[in-house]
Amino acid sequence: MREARGSGRAGLARPRPERGTPPAGVPVPRARRAQLHPGAWWLWALALGTAATRTTNPLLLALLITVSGYVVAVRRPPTPWARSYGAFVKLAAAVLLLRLAFAVFLGSPIPGTHTLFTLPEVPLPDWAQGIRLGGRVTAEGLTFALYDALRLAALLICVGAANALASPSRLLKSLPGALYELGVAVVVALTFAPNLIADVRRLRAARRLRGRPDKGVRGLVQVGLPVLEGALERSVSLAAAMDARGYGRTAEVPPAVRRTTAALTLGGLLGVCAGTYGLLTAEGGSYGLPVLLVGLASALAGLRLGGRRTLRTRYRPDPWDARAWLVSASGAAVAALLILAGSLDPGALRPGVVPLEPPTLPLWPAAAVLLGLLPAFVTPAPEAAPDPRKEPTT
Repeated sequence: MREARGSGRAGLARPRPERGTPPAGVPVPRARRAQLHPGAWWLWALALGTAATRTTNPLLLALLITVSGYVVAVRRPPTPWARSYGAFVKLAAAVLLLRLAFAVFLGSPIPGTHTLFTLPEVPLPDWAQGIRLGGRVTAEGLTFALYDALRLAALLICVGAANALASPSRLLKSLPGALYELGVAVVVALTFAPNLIADVRRLRAARRLRGRPDKGVRGLVQVGLPVLEGALERSVSLAAAMDARGYGRTAEVPPAVRRTTAALTLGGLLGVCAGTYGLLTAEGGSYGLPVLLVGLASALAGLRLGGRRTLRTRYRPDPWDARAWLVSASGAAVAALLILAGSLDPGALRPGVVPLEPPTLPLWPAAAVLLGLLPAFVTPAPEAAPDPRKEPTT
């Protein structure tokens, strides 16, 4: 009897598990990986867009589009705003077709000898000299229009990649205090298109389930009105939420600090403009870089002082870790190497159309573009979306 009591006391004396520890037999959830800083995604995408503006070679532009598309395909999170990438791709295709249509119906300034077809030309008055409607369409003019439109399309797709990979709300938290109000306006503008696309998809799916048409002019009208109504309600709710959280309230700062902030910010922006102009011109190569660095330092100091007027706190700020440096550095390397290639061998990056010749793929600029694939291997994989068909287990 005593042994039984002793064993019972010994069992009661076992150490109890700590609060928050799952019971025995329940698998411990895997630790959530830290997400990449959204600013790194934007720097990477803008650097790829800068590289796209430095070339008209269709092979390099197609390689840039493929690189950005692959990174989006493997690192896009399952969120509504990440679905906007398809809309940017469609917009780029529309820009491409529109530019080609302008070249066909309005002509091209590029002279050509290979006539594809001839349209009826509309006579215009004397004051419209230099403009024509119809006429001869040459292969050189269409090729030049295709190269130029493909460059703009690649830039739009790179911006769409940044919208699909970087969370707008997390990007807003990373802005300095002086740019907070401007950042809120930019974030609201950036989230308008993803929310609009999500509303259109939701309403079209609901109409299909009810057996109603969701295509054509009738379907567009009947879907457009609820979408506009939802956008208006979302705007009113956003305004009420911003007012409840004290948006727009500023702290009291001395007048001397305000004047110093304005002088540093304006002087820094002027210095950045003058330094950039010096770097882009041959005459200002000696003073461009020092003026640009001084302007950047002055602008950053002004933003630092201006952040004192904004009363806000950050909850769990995103760290700028080694992966963020690698992602932004990969995009910067692509842009810098293509700029260098454009100065060393401009013919490879800007193939001529008169005389008409097929473009060639330069090897080391193409290898430089492939550096943009680094984020697909150094960033964490996005978390899988929860399956709505599975019930939560207790």
